[in-house]
Amino acid sequence: METLSIPTQVILAIVAPALLVVLFTRITFNRYVALLLTVALFAASVYAGYTHRWWIYILDAASLTFGFWYASYMKARDKKSAP
Repeated sequence: METLSIPTQVILAIVAPALLVVLFTRITFNRYVALLLTVALFAASVYAGYTHRWWIYILDAASLTFGFWYASYMKARDKKSAP
């Protein structure tokens, strides 16, 4: 199997973790569980050898942080708009 090109890896590292945190938050209704599931998923992919560059790890961590912040923002917004 071919490895992904560097630009594709960068785009996925920026987008995928944040989307997964938000998706798992909507499924589990708990942003901490969602963060834990996403970190476990990415740790498994690193352990399996799909990622080899340290700066991709930094992009993943930044995206995870943004996804967690956005999930927290969504939860606060939903509480505020609920009657």
